[in-house]
Amino acid sequence: MNDTSSFLGQDTLAAEHVEHSLGLPGTFALWLGANVVVTTILTGMLLVPNLTFGHAMLLVLVGSAVGIIPLVLIGLMGQQTGMTTMVLARGTFGRRGAMFPAWVNLLALIAWSWIQALLAGMSLDHAVSSLTGYSNVALFTVLCEGLVVLITLRGHLGIEKAEKLAAVLMLILSSVVVFALAKNYDLPSITELDATGALGAGVAFDIVIATAFSWIPLAADYNRHCRSPRAAALGTWGGYVTATLIAMGLGATVSALSVSIGFPQTYDPTELLSGFGFGLPASLVIFFSVLTTNVMCVYSATLSYMSIRPHTTFWKPALIIGVASVLGSLIPGILDSFQNFLLIIGSIFIPAFSLMIVDYFLIGRERYTTNGLSNTPGSCQRSTCKLSAAIS
Repeated sequence: MNDTSSFLGQDTLAAEHVEHSLGLPGTFALWLGANVVVTTILTGMLLVPNLTFGHAMLLVLVGSAVGIIPLVLIGLMGQQTGMTTMVLARGTFGRRGAMFPAWVNLLALIAWSWIQALLAGMSLDHAVSSLTGYSNVALFTVLCEGLVVLITLRGHLGIEKAEKLAAVLMLILSSVVVFALAKNYDLPSITELDATGALGAGVAFDIVIATAFSWIPLAADYNRHCRSPRAAALGTWGGYVTATLIAMGLGATVSALSVSIGFPQTYDPTELLSGFGFGLPASLVIFFSVLTTNVMCVYSATLSYMSIRPHTTFWKPALIIGVASVLGSLIPGILDSFQNFLLIIGSIFIPAFSLMIVDYFLIGRERYTTNGLSNTPGSCQRSTCKLSAAIS
């Protein structure tokens, strides 16, 4: 029993028990690993050839640099208070009012983990198939999600170690992929590709910002473990912007190359590189990126449930959510319209987190204390009244 307890994470919602284990490099690696993911690569693919490559990358830089600001602010709230995102929501919406965003976040993260689990299974299947010829997407999806559950059960310390390792591996493998593309294709030619104009710059900018907004509900869950406000702010901003430039840049590059050489448009670098023997590293980039993102989804979904049922032991909902992710990932057609899902989630959370940021930084930071946001029903109701009065 002691061995089992030592393996399982002991994460709680209690601010006084938070371990400040993340320095600036660790925070940078965490958010780098979070956003170098195939869905971000796909977003880059959507931008080109609708826009020129240079225009698209400028929008990615500006959009991610601006869009990440609310995430940084929510992360700072977590670092300064030691509280998770959905516990902080009690300060703005009251204990009962905060249950709604907690439930929405829980369900959204479970749905998101379905997509990530399938993408991880597909990428691992491609890697194994390229080596052995054996292919079984369903099996590899289950194996990938099983690994996600094991990492999540270790708690935030296990996740931080996994994210650091994965970030290093993804940077190395991404460099290999870019080298392979440059060696086998005429990379400078992508800058000469004309824009089709089917997707306007305004819509493209909104999509880039929506990608950043989709991470806001997770910000305080991880940045509460940062050792300083500087690590929380600079590490998050730098890691996220770097990751977005890498992932969307890779997607835009692959999409532009596929169009310029007359290949069917694709966001998957394995399609372009498999013929030159580089499909395996491309598959591994996608595998590690999706794995790290899914771990963060399952962990934050667990914390959201714990904010609704505060006396739940961490490992129980983590295990159940992990199993639900496996089952959901096997639903046929789960990848359809995921970009619409991203935009819908962003539209739901943007107003809620805007209120939280204004309430904390401009109106009533002193109310965001352990006693003020405790699990007693009456403790948070005054917060809602004060915020309503201030807004009116």
